Amino acid sequence: MTSRAGERGKPVAGLPSRPPVPYRLKRIFREPTRRQPRFPPNRSLWVTKSALAETPLNAKAEASVPAASDRRHALAAMFRVVRGETERRAAPLTPEDQVVQSMPDASPAKWHRAHTTWFFEQFVLVPHLEDYRVFHPDYAYLFNSYYVSAGPRHARAARGLLTRPGAAEVTAYRRHVDAAVERLLATADEALLERLAPLMEVGFNHEQQHQELMLTDILHAFGQNPIPPAYDPAWAPPRTTASAGFATLAEGIHTVGHAGAGFHYDNETPAHRALVGPVRIARALVTNAEWLDFMADGGYATPTLWLMDGFARASDEGWEAPGHWRKVDGEWRIMTLGGLQPVDPAAPVCHVSYYEADAFARWRGAHLPTEMEWEVAARAGLIDDAFGIVWQWTRSAYAPYPGYRAAPGALGEYNGKFMVNQYVLRGASLATPEGHSRTTYRNFFYPHHRWQFSGLRLASYDD
Repeated sequence: MTSRAGERGKPVAGLPSRPPVPYRLKRIFREPTRRQPRFPPNRSLWVTKSALAETPLNAKAEASVPAASDRRHALAAMFRVVRGETERRAAPLTPEDQVVQSMPDASPAKWHRAHTTWFFEQFVLVPHLEDYRVFHPDYAYLFNSYYVSAGPRHARAARGLLTRPGAAEVTAYRRHVDAAVERLLATADEALLERLAPLMEVGFNHEQQHQELMLTDILHAFGQNPIPPAYDPAWAPPRTTASAGFATLAEGIHTVGHAGAGFHYDNETPAHRALVGPVRIARALVTNAEWLDFMADGGYATPTLWLMDGFARASDEGWEAPGHWRKVDGEWRIMTLGGLQPVDPAAPVCHVSYYEADAFARWRGAHLPTEMEWEVAARAGLIDDAFGIVWQWTRSAYAPYPGYRAAPGALGEYNGKFMVNQYVLRGASLATPEGHSRTTYRNFFYPHHRWQFSGLRLASYDD
């Protein structure tokens, strides 16, 4: 999830200011290519799925790293930035907000804060800080997620029942672990820093995943409230820079997937050659105005536009508009991070499922692009608002790239096994943290999911 020039996740307006990244950290973590996550270069890191899955226990790295003093400073500085961003996003929430779980796919904000802390405690502190004592012996059970190898876990769908520990106790937990990590980094010798660097990097990216989920999950929870609250009353949607029309991709063989330096997830590899095109891909995202036309033309009630499973889901759940839309006094409004607001016709449509996106494309006599087409077009700078607005559905099933092999241990369990029955989304959304996006990033969800910041752009194979 990135933004080179426009491939970066936008910050949320109105929140407490983000702690600056020290200049020295920026220099050490600089990537040689267009804007990429700011982590040490020349490292190939095998980690897990985006968004809903977790990071591995046994990530390995081939690292070309700065000198020990630079590495120590860089790791500590980035640790503070990432941990501070989680708290910045939690700051507008009350203790009551932080305990609610509005559906099984979501998690309470308090749980996200504690789970990301447990990661550093479990995989960084316990194995590497000799005199470290865990904050609470039961927290590993409460805040483990998908790591079967790490022991038993509390049921995901019941996380909202955890009224204890409270939000204040989770804050104390975070401070305890943060102080211990700072002490570990300050006292580690060069050999230990070498071992810690890839673990810390996984932890940074893992926490950034949960920062995005904190906003998607709390927005869904607020959307269930009959008197819709605002996460941030000063929030404003990110600006779009869309151009009209379609860009043409001639037929050609292109390398897709992550290759070379920089942090990446294992599902982005191996880089491989793929035949792409000829295809025309929309420069702009589909807008609310276009979606309102689809609705007015009976799009939700026309079975010939829909996949069978999609029409059944839409009928059973009474879909007549995107997620988070509701009609007030005869006018459509949308639940946003700034509260309930009028639907802006010019804004990109958001909170639509794959089923809805596919039906809309069929209504327009078009298609969704494949993820390969999207990646090639984005890399060539042919599409606008690729990052930082909405995730974009593709018509590509989430499957392994040719030659993909699941890593041994936890990684193999928590990435490869998700490669079925889901679809790939590309880009990044307004909730994606800065520095956590890139052209090769493969997000994925089930086709009925629409609580994420998900939208679409169109593709055409007509001359």
